[in-house]
Amino acid sequence: MPRFRQELKEALPGLWRYAFALTRDRARADDLVQDCAERALRKRHLWQEDRPLRPWLAKMALNIHRNGYKGAARHLHVAYEDADLSAHATPSPEQGLEAREMLQRVDGLPLEQRDVLLLVVIDGLSYAETATALGIPIGTVMSRLSRARAALKSEFKQEAP
Repeated sequence: MPRFRQELKEALPGLWRYAFALTRDRARADDLVQDCAERALRKRHLWQEDRPLRPWLAKMALNIHRNGYKGAARHLHVAYEDADLSAHATPSPEQGLEAREMLQRVDGLPLEQRDVLLLVVIDGLSYAETATALGIPIGTVMSRLSRARAALKSEFKQEAP
């Protein structure tokens, strides 16, 4: 049990970044992390100790988000200004605009590609951990991530003068 609590505590900052990427709202990200941590503590007996905790938490957060928050997510604005994603860097107005545009492009990706991209890029999970979290083969993770990155690059090139 002490190991579980320690790993949970260490996973919370990354889990919050992932929750914010899913919700684009600080309060909803806080709620999602709280719901996820509460559920993880309640269902800790289901966690397999020989496996990392972060993919299990990421899958749980994604399921909670999809089941409980998805209706409200359609009406969210991108709240980059409120994110405080980095304590060491304050974005310039141009960087803030670029970040908002990128978040909008990410939102436009197919759900399967977006899920993989957020888990790998925002939550920092490995391909294997992402595959575990989503219950898909690692090759599918790599393929979806590649397609997501290609789509984002393609959109970027189309917008460039």
